[in-house]
Amino acid sequence: MSDLLSTVVSAGTFEGNQELRSRSELTAKEVMREVGAVLRMSEADVALLAEVESDPGEDQTMIINMGPQHPSTHGVLRLMLELKGETVLRCKPIIGYLHTGMEKTGESLTFMQGGTNVTRMDYASPLNNELVFSMATEKLLGIDGDIPERAVWMRMLLSEMNRMSSHLLFMASNGMDIGAVSMMLYGWREREEVLRFFQKVTGLRMNHNFIRPGGVAADLPEGWRDDVLEILEMLGPRLEEYDTLMTGQPIWRERLQGVGVITQQEAIALGATGPILRSTGLAWDLRRDMPYLNYKDVDFDVIVGSYGDAFDRYAIRLAEIRESMRIVRQILDKMPGGDFRIQNKKVTPPPRARIDESMEALIHHFKIFTEGFKVPEGEVYVAIESPRGEIGCYIASDGSATPYRMHVRAPSFVNVQALPHMMRGGLVADAVAVISSVDPVLGEVDR
Repeated sequence: MSDLLSTVVSAGTFEGNQELRSRSELTAKEVMREVGAVLRMSEADVALLAEVESDPGEDQTMIINMGPQHPSTHGVLRLMLELKGETVLRCKPIIGYLHTGMEKTGESLTFMQGGTNVTRMDYASPLNNELVFSMATEKLLGIDGDIPERAVWMRMLLSEMNRMSSHLLFMASNGMDIGAVSMMLYGWREREEVLRFFQKVTGLRMNHNFIRPGGVAADLPEGWRDDVLEILEMLGPRLEEYDTLMTGQPIWRERLQGVGVITQQEAIALGATGPILRSTGLAWDLRRDMPYLNYKDVDFDVIVGSYGDAFDRYAIRLAEIRESMRIVRQILDKMPGGDFRIQNKKVTPPPRARIDESMEALIHHFKIFTEGFKVPEGEVYVAIESPRGEIGCYIASDGSATPYRMHVRAPSFVNVQALPHMMRGGLVADAVAVISSVDPVLGEVDR
């Protein structure tokens, strides 16, 4: 027993091939692969890139762990860093500590139940998760063009409000990570107002299961318009306070400008999307470039940066809150009346009042929530713009009431692989600032 225990203790948190190995164990080709081959560069270019750190000497470097702990690594993210003094030579993200298995779980849940599963992936932006899953299901059902206009505009309202709450959470945690501790209080305070609105609309602050195949779960409550206007009026002056506290502050700029730089070529090669890609100057936003819902009918700007550094990523998210506010004001003017979900008995349960009056309605309600609805055979991929970038949902259906296969293209999962390129050559003191600027949510990394 003692031998077994000593073996386990000595193994510690060893993660096999995921771990960062010392240079003495690596071939020159493996080192080159770590520092640039993933960027589809020629071998000569990668060799030049690796030359700076070709052989710093084992006695001059050390490998350390950062994480997995919350909040500095934004969840259970583990980074292994090779340091020479205080300079980061190599970095390797190690994931898998959350073990949610949501994609596999989704294959055992009906399409009706699926929203309760996906809403928990990116728990800072649950409504966008529900939206992409619902749109993929609707496309398989062939009803994507029949969703009532009120439901479409309600989905846009909730998605943009969710983008605001997600970016406010980033403002809070980013401030705390870099030492502006009071920003944690202010960002949390403003986000709380948006979550209160969500609670009034959906019944829950997070993990709503409100956007469902066919529309939304319920209509907007009485007084919702005044609630939204109050949030918008409150946020404007508060965002100006953020500018005073952080944007123009010399210490803040010193901590972020030129830190965690990524080039446009690197971002594209790595598949990074959202504020990371836009910080390099590329104006790519699915709401404008591959419009869904009714985004083609509203005016907004795609915010881009110039340097691809941590400051650009911060400034983009702050500006995107203002753009979301601009979109929400237009939604208030354009919100139509009518149904909030499709009147198709195949996917829509009967109204609650009918269950007390009709045995057929009760049977219909029982069957749709226990057996679900069958979805035609086929496969589909739908992508939308979440606060972190492109979130896509791939579903393959075999004609049953549950997905045959489900896969989610989670932006946090893809964006985390940009960390080694952002950290390489920087200081270990900047590591937390770089992680924060990526704004990863580990719930969708380890989904």
